Amino acid sequence: MEYKTTILDELALSRTIKRLAHEIIEHNNGVNDLILVGIKTRGVPFASIIKEHFKTLEGVDVPLEEIDITLYRDDLTEVSNDAKLNQDKITTDVNGKTVILCDDVLYTGRTCRAAIDAVLKHGRPKSIQFAVIIDRGHRELPIRADYVGKNVPTSHNEIIAVKFKETDDINSVELYQL
Repeated sequence: MEYKTTILDELALSRTIKRLAHEIIEHNNGVNDLILVGIKTRGVPFASIIKEHFKTLEGVDVPLEEIDITLYRDDLTEVSNDAKLNQDKITTDVNGKTVILCDDVLYTGRTCRAAIDAVLKHGRPKSIQFAVIIDRGHRELPIRADYVGKNVPTSHNEIIAVKFKETDDINSVELYQL
């Protein structure tokens, strides 16, 4: 992979996530009955930052769950020949709640579809909303994000890497060429 450019530096990424937190609060008239669900790997730190903004802005500690969607994917053999049993960590009752799925990049829509399946395994939420930092296009399924940090049109030969200090020692969004 060849580095092309930085799409969002640390400050821009921080501002983007804070704006997304405000949008979620506005759209839901607060944070009551919300559950954040981070999609492993980088959806989890994204959801964690949103949670902290909710606490600061609304004074409410919104539940944060995480899911590993590996075994819910319909393209599992393309992803890996060595499938591992996923470890869902949803312990909060999702019935009647609004679930906010959080992921770093929206591309084909397959990860989101798999995450919806994983959430529905745990109950029947009132609604499921989807927040992403980057929407890069190229959808294969009729999936859209409710909250988008930035739309970045890409080619299939490009990769967007969202990086967090928890996983990558830096906060940024970078574009690479294959």
